[in-house]
Amino acid sequence: MTAAVQTLNLTRRFGARPAVDAVSMTVPERAVYGFLGRNGAGKTTTLKMLLGLLKPSSGAARLFGVDVASDRLTAARMVGALLEAHGFYANLSGRDNLDLTRRLLGLPVTEIDRVLEVVEMTPHARRRVADYSLGMRQRLGIARAMLGAPPLLILDEPANGLDPEGIADMRRFLRTLPDRTGATVLVSSHLLGEIEQVATHIGILSEGRLVREGELARLMAELPADLAIQTDDPARAALIARAYGFATRDDEDGLTVSLPQGHDARAASAALNRALVQADLAVFALAPRPRTLEGLYRQVSAPTLQSEAA
Repeated sequence: MTAAVQTLNLTRRFGARPAVDAVSMTVPERAVYGFLGRNGAGKTTTLKMLLGLLKPSSGAARLFGVDVASDRLTAARMVGALLEAHGFYANLSGRDNLDLTRRLLGLPVTEIDRVLEVVEMTPHARRRVADYSLGMRQRLGIARAMLGAPPLLILDEPANGLDPEGIADMRRFLRTLPDRTGATVLVSSHLLGEIEQVATHIGILSEGRLVREGELARLMAELPADLAIQTDDPARAALIARAYGFATRDDEDGLTVSLPQGHDARAASAALNRALVQADLAVFALAPRPRTLEGLYRQVSAPTLQSEAA
């Protein structure tokens, strides 16, 4: 099966500095692919190269097997995008804004009704965009990206600036979009908690390099089991855990111990608890930590992303 997006050593330099450095990524068809990285990691630069808005310094990008550089027009017809700026006419209605794009693309009027229904904006279509909430503007931007039913949607920070209710609505919408439309969704974000709830696949970008990619469920299953431990002497507890071969780190709410791959979590935690008690440490709590996307990110990159849960 042809990938929706495939890049090979995609690189973009600004001067001597590579903003995107030899990125080879694969986005399967009908996936919700979370493209992660802190601000400045190179996410938006990568997306602009996928859209043909920036020329790579080297490497290649393909959409459904079509090379973006050599056949830009064909590639452009396969993708709809929501980037940072919406570019709406505030005094026009949402419907009229969509109609402007619809006319430029030479599409039938029925396309407006179709995309408004998909983004659940039909009741608000005739209101001025100036009166829209930020969440409504985001949905209208996605509707515009969907005109013509492109098989790939690229959404850059679609939940940025939304309130908790708007974030929850956006999460529900993105999760169901491939099943409702058949489209592949590539969503760029720095909100780990949100991506964890909607993505089927992820790619993590750090300082311009792709440091981890794959199916989210598989990557999460490969994470080591972690234990959260609270004792009266965390420093001694860490020494004892490391003597047993466990990695440790200090977290805000106490000590975290990572169990090696292949170890039975229950047996290992029981053995560690016995060792702590035999060392006359008071153990107030010892419990498994859930595997999270934040934990995966910490494993492969600097812990500078914002984690936000709705």
